Amino acid sequence: MTPTSSAPERALDPYDGVLLLSFGGPEGPEEVLPFLRRVTAGRGIPDERLAEVGEHYHLFGGRSPINDQNRALLRALRAELDRRGLPTPLLWGNRNAAPFTLDALREAQAGGRRRLVTVVTSAYASYSSCRQYREDLAAADAQVGEDGIEVAVDKIRPYFNHPGFARTNARLVTEAVREVTRAGAEPAGIRLLLVTHSIPTAMDETSGPGDEPGRAYSRQHARLTAAVTAEVNATLGLDLRGELVFCSRSGPPSQPWLEPDVNDRMAELAAEGVTTVVLAPIGFVSDHMEVIYDLDTEAAATAKRLGLRLVRVPTVGTDPEFVSGLVDLLLERAAEARGEAPAHPSWPEPVAMPSVCAPGCCPNLRGHRPALCGRD
Repeated sequence: MTPTSSAPERALDPYDGVLLLSFGGPEGPEEVLPFLRRVTAGRGIPDERLAEVGEHYHLFGGRSPINDQNRALLRALRAELDRRGLPTPLLWGNRNAAPFTLDALREAQAGGRRRLVTVVTSAYASYSSCRQYREDLAAADAQVGEDGIEVAVDKIRPYFNHPGFARTNARLVTEAVREVTRAGAEPAGIRLLLVTHSIPTAMDETSGPGDEPGRAYSRQHARLTAAVTAEVNATLGLDLRGELVFCSRSGPPSQPWLEPDVNDRMAELAAEGVTTVVLAPIGFVSDHMEVIYDLDTEAAATAKRLGLRLVRVPTVGTDPEFVSGLVDLLLERAAEARGEAPAHPSWPEPVAMPSVCAPGCCPNLRGHRPALCGRD
């Protein structure tokens, strides 16, 4: 997308800051339990159970990789903004770990920043992947507002079907399949498993604008799964099957979550004669804990036990095409804020999610909380 402003350095007007907003993670063993308490606040999960989950982090020294990945993404965004002549400052906040969202808004306030545009490190629509970040922004904004200096906050739209994200995933999967076939894998024995974080089915059923049928989270993933599979086959002249699977289920066994689980599906595929699984984490922006533990540790162990060859596709991370796409989305949102008519490129479908969420979009099923960047 080409900036519509005649001066590149003003193309992000009216914004005077860009906020990268992420999930956050512990930076050391002493932070693991407090971090997990914040993540699960209000759900009544005892510390004994949190300690069990914390063992996943302690396998990696008690440190999540997500913060370092966010630092790398900030550097990549800075380089791309500078390349385009956009000097707008970057800030960073997390929902569950330092630097917190409140820290970022106070940094903006202290630096004289009065209107921010936010990039959330989640591409899809659901309560946990969109509205919960909006609630976090609202809570931090309310605290900053007590100082009497307002910092207005907008966000870019969910970007699961923006070319910067979607086509990057398609290219990465295509490259992985090309390499595995070159290494001698027979196409008839290959299955593409495109994986994302499972969520409760009730959360999925209410995801998306309130006036739509719901299930936006699973529908968006299913569309990208189909598009990536079609792109792989068209590019390589194959006829592979691709399907959506899930990881990281939690919660009581009585609560339905999205299925099939990646490990269960691999067991079924092995019984059907599949020999190679290409595992593509399209639901994630970077290789954080759900990727390095649930996929690179648990799923890898499952594949080894089943005698499957497992090829894990990279996440989009700091891929230049993805980073460039995020800057395109920032420019698109700035044009929208100026009252211009920005382009809304998307793939694999022509309809883009709005940057200002509709009333009832992705509700909090535990009770209403104020949220920014929406009309409710």
